[in-house]
Amino acid sequence: MVKVMTFNIRYGSADDGMNSWYNRKHLVIDRIRSFDPDLLGLQECRDDEQAEYIKEKLPDYEFIGVRRGSDDSNDSLEMSPLLFKKSVFTAIAKNFFWLSDTPHIPASVYQGSAFPRPVTWVALQANDNKKRVVTFFNTHFDYQSFTVQIKSAELLRTRVEALGPAMPAIITGDFNANRGSEPFRKLVDLDSINPLVEAYWQLHPHDREGTFHEYGSLSMPTSIDWVLFSSKHFFPRLAKIDTTSQGYIYPSDHYPICVELDWR
Repeated sequence: MVKVMTFNIRYGSADDGMNSWYNRKHLVIDRIRSFDPDLLGLQECRDDEQAEYIKEKLPDYEFIGVRRGSDDSNDSLEMSPLLFKKSVFTAIAKNFFWLSDTPHIPASVYQGSAFPRPVTWVALQANDNKKRVVTFFNTHFDYQSFTVQIKSAELLRTRVEALGPAMPAIITGDFNANRGSEPFRKLVDLDSINPLVEAYWQLHPHDREGTFHEYGSLSMPTSIDWVLFSSKHFFPRLAKIDTTSQGYIYPSDHYPICVELDWR
């Protein structure tokens, strides 16, 4: 079994009043530790004291991330890092690419993008079975351009296809688009050589529960955070949205998704 979590932790410098990073950072770690994932995709983690706190509190995980921008400006510090439990997996390859027409160029963007958006990936070998290898991707799509989201989904789909049909794949992210949208359909393409499905929708096809809740202010949270996996290689046993809060303090403005996958 592989336990996977995706979690937009909200950037630490945001002026969020009582839900500031200082007041909620212990809850972020608490929710991660509560599920104890083998694979963890984070979004909006800044390459400053926020990332240092995550690394300090999760020493049993390897942290792989890169700044989305190429300079030291405030907007460049956000990352979409991934973490994996070192007792479960060993990295055999890792890298980054950017959601753009020139994905190999750091900080490159599609026209219309609000910010550069990297994809972090790592090829992992299971420590208990050397024949089991999986490629894990994590990202955060653009929020202001639907066209950019579609192009980003097409690029990510192409990268999964390039692995070939035999390579298991898992993708986590904040996609800033709802399940069922065109970017979603571009990724969840059952006619591809390595079909992907989304874990929560697979197990709860009629459930409209979402993840982005804006610190409890939305009556119907939007379903923009997903965990996708290659259906030839895995099937889901569990997919849940963790809605835990501490009174009026939330771990983030997004709920994390927790998924358990079994190897086929």
